[in-house]
Amino acid sequence: MTPLATVMSGPRARLFACFLRLGTQQASPLQLHTGASLAAKNHYEVLVLGGGSGGITMAARMKRRVGAENVAIVEPSERHFYQPIWTLVGAGAKQLSSSGRPTASVIPSGVEWIKARVVELNPDKNCIHTDNGKEISYKYLIIALGIQLDYEKIKGLPEGFDHPKIGSNYSVKTVEKTWKALQDFKEGNAIFTFPNTPVKCAGAPQKIMYLSEAYFRKTGKRSKANIIFNTSLGTIFGVKKYAAALQEIIQERNLTVNYKQNLIEVRADRQEAVFENLDKPGETQVISYEMLHVTPPMSSPDVLKASPVADAAGWVDVDKETLQHKKYPNVFGIGDCTNLPTSKTAAAVAAQSGILDRTISLIMKNQKPVKKYDGYTSCPLVTGYNRVILAEFDYNAQPLETFPFDQSRERLTMYVMKADLMPFLYWNMMLRGYWGGPAFLRKVFHLGMS
Repeated sequence: MTPLATVMSGPRARLFACFLRLGTQQASPLQLHTGASLAAKNHYEVLVLGGGSGGITMAARMKRRVGAENVAIVEPSERHFYQPIWTLVGAGAKQLSSSGRPTASVIPSGVEWIKARVVELNPDKNCIHTDNGKEISYKYLIIALGIQLDYEKIKGLPEGFDHPKIGSNYSVKTVEKTWKALQDFKEGNAIFTFPNTPVKCAGAPQKIMYLSEAYFRKTGKRSKANIIFNTSLGTIFGVKKYAAALQEIIQERNLTVNYKQNLIEVRADRQEAVFENLDKPGETQVISYEMLHVTPPMSSPDVLKASPVADAAGWVDVDKETLQHKKYPNVFGIGDCTNLPTSKTAAAVAAQSGILDRTISLIMKNQKPVKKYDGYTSCPLVTGYNRVILAEFDYNAQPLETFPFDQSRERLTMYVMKADLMPFLYWNMMLRGYWGGPAFLRKVFHLGMS
């Protein structure tokens, strides 16, 4: 991998590096959380549901607001993963081991880790129940339960993953199967899917397609590969500027894109995928494959679907500008589990965390929130083993770019950011509550151009 300093040069890059150094100096070392220092209580000033990116980030921020002893995280998983890197794991560019760390190591020191699963929310009584029979009450609740993968909604899955030639970059259990299928490819159809549901990181289903095409070229198999992207959507990307750039790549690399095609069944023993035409319900097509990458249907976690905090579709019903719940003023949501009308990404969580931090701090002082979330999200569209289109946009699907150059162009610098800089920011700054997205950098760069 080319060193970051080599590919990101010039005065703006040096300024960027300076900000990173300052941020790192601010962040105190993250101590190993053992949970032994405090006996678990049944009431906390701030209770965080979920130990993913949003939950850990907000726990770190709330620790500074109210003290570690007044904050708890409810999370059953023993390991925490930086999931955006799985795109590269599935393409053989990164090791799976680099994506995970023990959950205990990322929970802010002194914050209580309640190792359990939430089974019921009762916001009318300011309490939740866990699968070990415990009732925990709170003054403020932050819901960060992420999104649920529903592989079982596709007939033949998840058991189909026991067969070769099929993988999925969305699960720690199946991401390495993608790389194995890529390596084992000989000749035929390489199919990549996008489901008929909301998903996290909506660019990922096509990123692995571009990487696979690059791998086939590198290994001399491209002429034997018919690369197909079957998507339930009606467009390749929701932001016109980046969609146009992707369409050029699709044409240049001779990729087949079929719209309104939803994967409904996998016959892994016969290497067949069945798709329904969403424009003509009931009409199906069976396609044989030599490689299949599945993006599963996704939904709000089951515990939220039937809870009072959910909207009609099952997502946490929050104000899109403040992230405060629309009905319960002491309840807040962040990330994939919310109904915020923006792309569900780690970058969005980073931006939301800064807004939510300010929202809660003002609510705690009986003041009205003033900081407004503009829907900022980012999708580093990996188009090869050394190229990325850095898509950044807002609620209105309008570009909201950080850098003073055309980000719709493929760039090596943006690949290095995706592969090396962003994981660093995640582990060392975001999870410690010191990274709220690039809004500050955006202002600095654009002021420098004025």
